[in-house]
Amino acid sequence: MLRVLGRRTSVNVQKVMWLAAELDLEIERVDIGGPFGGNDDPDYLSKNPNGLVPTLEDGDFILWESHSILRYISEKYGRSPWSPEDETGRALASQWMDWYLTKLHPHMTVIFWQLIRTAPEDRDVDAVNAAVKQAGQLWALLDNQLDGSDYVNGPAPTIADIPVGCSVSRWYAMDVERPSLPNLEAWHQRLQERPTYQDHVMMPLT
Repeated sequence: MLRVLGRRTSVNVQKVMWLAAELDLEIERVDIGGPFGGNDDPDYLSKNPNGLVPTLEDGDFILWESHSILRYISEKYGRSPWSPEDETGRALASQWMDWYLTKLHPHMTVIFWQLIRTAPEDRDVDAVNAAVKQAGQLWALLDNQLDGSDYVNGPAPTIADIPVGCSVSRWYAMDVERPSLPNLEAWHQRLQERPTYQDHVMMPLT
C-alpha cells in the first residue's frame, strides 16, 4: 500500500492525495510537518534529507518532491485521462507542472506566507503587492490556455491540472485583488464540483 508522509494542509501533500483519490488508490497518509513536527527527526531525514513534505513510500521505494511523486504515481498506477497515454501528452503535462513550479509558485508562496503565516503588523506589503501583480499576470497566461478548453490540456483533466489546481484554490481563498479571468474562474468551478477536490484541496488555509 502507498504511504504518504505529510500533513493534509500542505499544498504539496494535497497534490499527491488528490491524484491518488482520482485514481481510487489505497493510500495511507501520516501527519508529518507543521504543528505535528517529525520532519526533522533522524528517521524522517533518512528518507527525505530536505526535511520537507511529502515523502512517498511504495513498499521499499521512497520518493520525495511532489511533482516527481505525481509523475511516478501517474506512470505506475495511472489511467486515462489523468495519466496521458502518449509521449506528447506526458510532455505537455510536464510543461505545465514545471511552469507552475518555476514561474507561479514563488509568487504564490510570498502571498501565502505573508497573508496567512505572518502577523499583520509584520507583513511586507510591498512584497505582497508585487507578488499579487506577478501572480495575476501568470494566472492570465493560464486563463488564455484555458480558452475553449475545460482543462489545462484539453477536454479532460490530467496531472497537468493538479499543481495549478491546488494553487488556484488558494488564489481565490486569499484576500487579494484579482483580475477578472473568466476561463480560469470556470475551470476553478469545475474543479470545485469534484468530490476528490473537495476532500483533499478545499480546506481552510493555515
